[in-house]
Amino acid sequence: MRRESITTIAVVAFDGISPFHLSVPCMVFGEDRTETGIPRFRLLVCGIEPGPLQTNAGFALMVPHGLQALRRAQIVIVPSWRDDEAPAPPTLIRALQAAHRRGALVVGLCLGAFVLAQAGLLDGRPATTHWHLAEAFAKQYPKVVLQPEVLYVDDDDVLTSAGTAAGIDCCLHLLRVRYGAEAANRAARRMVVAPHRQGGQAQYIPQLIPAAAEHDRLAPLLEWLRRHLHRPHSLDELAGRALMSRRTFTRRFRDSTGTTVGQWLQSQRLALAQRLLETTNKPVERVATDAGFGSAVSLRNKFSAAYKISPSAYRRQFSQTTAAGQARWP
Repeated sequence: MRRESITTIAVVAFDGISPFHLSVPCMVFGEDRTETGIPRFRLLVCGIEPGPLQTNAGFALMVPHGLQALRRAQIVIVPSWRDDEAPAPPTLIRALQAAHRRGALVVGLCLGAFVLAQAGLLDGRPATTHWHLAEAFAKQYPKVVLQPEVLYVDDDDVLTSAGTAAGIDCCLHLLRVRYGAEAANRAARRMVVAPHRQGGQAQYIPQLIPAAAEHDRLAPLLEWLRRHLHRPHSLDELAGRALMSRRTFTRRFRDSTGTTVGQWLQSQRLALAQRLLETTNKPVERVATDAGFGSAVSLRNKFSAAYKISPSAYRRQFSQTTAAGQARWP
């Protein structure tokens, strides 16, 4: 079946929306960056009714499309919702349900997860939302398998994210798994944000601003690790490089990165494997070695578990098609 080279994305706006939350999917998918190799999207910002909408920042937006835009979208994004947990109008709920039934990918960023849950799209499925209202979400929607500690959850045809910056992570993840790592990396570079944070990373880091000395000792180590992902690393070795005890190192690593050493290394190695599969002709066995997985079997297992696709199939889909803007989905 031949796929469209341009994917239509509908973003739902509403009275009182945060301009920042609305801007997240618009920045990732709305700007025409075809000259940089990033796929082109047809982005439609729509309201329950077309016309002017007030924002929570004191200015209005002119929204050209109504909910009928959802009927032709392959991806539908609810970028936020009202923090008073007010129910979404029935017209929006019906439009989301209809879009999902016909095969559209539906995304709820931040409190947008409340709207997806109200529509019944999250029943029995893993999901996340902003940590501040996670307890209220769990009480209101007990059928949802809430994961309040993570940045975003990709459950095939439904994605949800935590608040604010995690929405950027979720959109870049969507760009990465549907259009390739290089497309996501280029978009991230244009936006001057981190190209990849694993969805399982913690929403917030308990120590919000690391002490300067700790940061200075870990930053060079992280950069060195990125250059030596092909090598095996032990906690004792890394703690020694950071001039810390093993116990102190593991605690401060998690405080600073929001994840464990092992999870961070696997995330970095998977991202490197993606780049090598897209940009080189190295055999899978060599990619596995260069990315630090040791064997092709280990790479296949970890890669398939993370991306629901084998390394060879990933290469066939993205090594030549990324620049042309062809998608793995829908």
